[in-house]
Amino acid sequence: MITKIEKNMSEKKRIAVILSGCGVFDGAEIHESVFTLWAIENAGAEYEIFAPDVEQHHVINHISGDEMDEKRNVLIESARIARGNIKPLSGFNAADFDALMLPGGFGAAKNLSSFAFDGPESTVNKEVEKAILDINKDGKPIGALCISPVILAKIFGKAKMTIGSDQGTADAIQAMGATHVNTTHGEVVIDENLKIATTPCYMLDAKITQIAEGAENVVKAVFKMLD
Repeated sequence: MITKIEKNMSEKKRIAVILSGCGVFDGAEIHESVFTLWAIENAGAEYEIFAPDVEQHHVINHISGDEMDEKRNVLIESARIARGNIKPLSGFNAADFDALMLPGGFGAAKNLSSFAFDGPESTVNKEVEKAILDINKDGKPIGALCISPVILAKIFGKAKMTIGSDQGTADAIQAMGATHVNTTHGEVVIDENLKIATTPCYMLDAKITQIAEGAENVVKAVFKMLD
């Protein structure tokens, strides 16, 4: 007879991942997103991908950097990375998951929040805020890559985190009440009280191998907090 403890030990951890579109300048950073998914599965866990069903702030031509005269949806664009296996963030239930991951990309600062435009006075998408607060309320860890820690700074205020070493962004984080720690490639900063793990990734001038290292290390840190 299998005991409840043995059953729980045999069940895979389930990690929710929130994306913000598809593409570094107007959505989720693709390398960070894919390596986060890879690291979760490589650690023996399962992931489920979510995104808010909202219009993204704008669309950027990733060759020229120019804004394009068209509209796109964050959920539909995120589905490109998820290979269609994605759900609207409105259906997120923290009770179904053991942890939450937030890859970076400008979408985190343009679509999930308004940090790119409003800095410390920014707002956070209500569904994103609720998902983060619900996970935190349940005592479950959160991992954030690249620029996405600014969302956590806005929501929690007093938190320890990193976005690398960009002084302007670090100053904005501290203006929101958080403590910033300068880091380099692959390093992770952990706030033990809030169970938050952050790493800089493409907030630094990075190679793709360094992005893989950062994603793997932050996922490992999240799993260590689960243990």
